[in-house]
Amino acid sequence: MHKPLFTFFSVVICYLCFQVHGSEERPRHILLIMADDIGIEGFGCYGGEDYNTPNIDQLASTGLRFTHAYAQPLCTPTRLEIMTGRENHRNWKYFGVLPPEEKTFGHMMQGFGYKTCIAGKWQLQSYDPPEFPNAEQRRGSGMHPRDAGFDEYSLFHSLHTEDKGSRYANPTFLRNGQLYESLDGQYGEDLSVQFILDFMKRHQEASTFVYYPMALPHWPMVPTPASDTWKTPSKRLEENTRYFPDMVEYMDQLIGRLLAGMDQLGIRDETLILFYSDNGTDRRIQSNFRGQRINGGKNTTAQTGIRVPLIAHWKGGIRPGLQSELVEASDFLPTLASLAGKPVPEGWQIDGVSFAHQLMGQKGTSREWAFFWYDPRPGWDKDQFKRSIFALDHQHKLFSDGRMYDIRGEGLCERLMDLHQLTSEQRRARCKLSAVITHMMREPMSQVAKVEVNAFGVPFN
Repeated sequence: MHKPLFTFFSVVICYLCFQVHGSEERPRHILLIMADDIGIEGFGCYGGEDYNTPNIDQLASTGLRFTHAYAQPLCTPTRLEIMTGRENHRNWKYFGVLPPEEKTFGHMMQGFGYKTCIAGKWQLQSYDPPEFPNAEQRRGSGMHPRDAGFDEYSLFHSLHTEDKGSRYANPTFLRNGQLYESLDGQYGEDLSVQFILDFMKRHQEASTFVYYPMALPHWPMVPTPASDTWKTPSKRLEENTRYFPDMVEYMDQLIGRLLAGMDQLGIRDETLILFYSDNGTDRRIQSNFRGQRINGGKNTTAQTGIRVPLIAHWKGGIRPGLQSELVEASDFLPTLASLAGKPVPEGWQIDGVSFAHQLMGQKGTSREWAFFWYDPRPGWDKDQFKRSIFALDHQHKLFSDGRMYDIRGEGLCERLMDLHQLTSEQRRARCKLSAVITHMMREPMSQVAKVEVNAFGVPFN
């Protein structure tokens, strides 16, 4: 693990690992669900007012709901972080690419003796279509699902972008090496849930780790099997933002189906469920949230783009309540290691900090800040973005260009601060977050991260 910014932090981490590793009570099964493109405003348990999500809300009310969970503003950046435990400036190459030399939590859990499974969306092996400039050097340069540490897989967008097919109606999946194209009359997420439950049934006596990176409720916004228009096959691919509520609610129904399936198998009480999201809601969507009408913030560094749900549930193992400590995507890998009663494998360089002690109600000091290096270039349709480097704590967000925002409270609003009017406490916060950025922007870094570019595209040191 990289040397932390504050010297006491390493002592804390060792203490936490000892505490969790010493516990006799650990879940036999772990199910990590990551929704695609939805912020906290999408859920009633967080104050959302527009969408019916009873199963997720029930998990929150009977489990642990995190109020300050963060993700990167876009899918691939978060997917790299959550799977490798490393910040993006360590291993970023191209959009839609997980470098094949990386180690994932799949590899780690396999090494710990778990049966591992992934179902849902991949999009980490290849992204650029062949006609895109410089695509030849990037196509197929990522990690193939078979090499990612999972015993079984069933994935959408597992290979090239132009071959990915549909993720929803009549889907295309790569399942354990065999390609199934345009499965007529089927719905992609239904097949993912069926695959997961079948895996759980066959391995219920073993320790299992299942990662479910859902497709829902990502664009295209189309009917679900619960939509009225689904009954008309010609309308199943009809795109309209009016279907977004249907997609959110069907996502919740799928969670309910998984819970019911685990109950039927008799493994629910032995299963720790983690529900998370890869980034904020699509910007085309407006939602009512705590009495306000807000726009989705996907692709942006605003709070609406990076503040996401995190809910943990384990019957008898996690006490219901709220958790206000900071958590971000890189923290999942070391958390999984702690839950397995193991240290992160020797030699793995990670940035994440385990939050297992928070799940188990144990004492410990958690991360005081979260760091973001965000630049989804290069990649097809990604030239619209520019690099953002920032750090935040519970109250403030500081960018490397000097901008500072007030982000206090549980809401999604933020206020640009006048640097000439800072209080002494705010100046101290600014110094602390500036030190975080300086500390994190050091080796090892990917070749992409080493080239710093200003707003005019001019490199600078």
